Amino acid sequence: MDQVAKSFGSVSALKSISLQLEAGQLLGLFGHNGAGKTTSIKLILGLLSPDDGQVRVFGQQPDHGDFLNQRAKIGFLQENVSFYDQLTGEEVLRYFAKLKKRSKKECMPLLEQLGLAHAAKRRVAGYSKGMRQRLGLAQALLGEPKLLLLDEPTVGLDPLATREFYQTLNQLKHQGCSVILCSHVLPGVEQYIDRAIILGQGEMLASGDMKELRHQADLPVQLDVTANQLQLSDYLQQHLSHQSGNHYQFKAPLTDKLKLNQQLSQLSSIEDFHWHLPSLEDLYNHFCNRSAS
Repeated sequence: MDQVAKSFGSVSALKSISLQLEAGQLLGLFGHNGAGKTTSIKLILGLLSPDDGQVRVFGQQPDHGDFLNQRAKIGFLQENVSFYDQLTGEEVLRYFAKLKKRSKKECMPLLEQLGLAHAAKRRVAGYSKGMRQRLGLAQALLGEPKLLLLDEPTVGLDPLATREFYQTLNQLKHQGCSVILCSHVLPGVEQYIDRAIILGQGEMLASGDMKELRHQADLPVQLDVTANQLQLSDYLQQHLSHQSGNHYQFKAPLTDKLKLNQQLSQLSSIEDFHWHLPSLEDLYNHFCNRSAS
């Protein structure tokens, strides 16, 4: 996407948005409801055409008729996936395989890969939310797509199912599949993404990997220390934010992390310490609040 804009009547859904994705990358597209995530996905799928700018997927414009041959390379999992409840998991996947002109022989290996082989003969009506999401991912993976688009894939999943879902995405990424994941659910995501784009009201608020986003935000780092009677220098005293018994908490600018570490390494009474860098959720809140103000 290059300087893409899209409006619906008087509402600007996207304002001059640019993004690029390399093979084997997982890009997180984050923002509140109405930020422009789903509109971006529909533009990449060719379901919408941009008002301005250009969208290219595999070097072609997805809203043009000559893109049909490229669509088999794209897998899509929409939000709130639903299937025919009276069909079994295997029957559902065979149905989608026929729609995609793929061999039914692909179905069982995919169900096995996503941990659904044991439920292949069960009706989807008896599937849990997590199982339905994995079945949705299975249909998106039919044909070994080169690009996978996921719109709010973990909504309604419990923590275990969410972790398993991201582990599956990590495996796909290592197989060379590029992934764009749209979500407003941030906990647990950052260890799996290569880059993040934060959207707000159709605008790009921030873009980069975690290191780049932390430098852009310039939020303080936190260091928790357990020690017996610390003798603090003026510098450490200045950055001490909290103390309770033998537990000390220090906060300093990200650029001072090395200096803070050097000061503490000179003290012999430290029993334990732990760094807390700004999380993806911290960064998301920072950029959204800065935009709102």
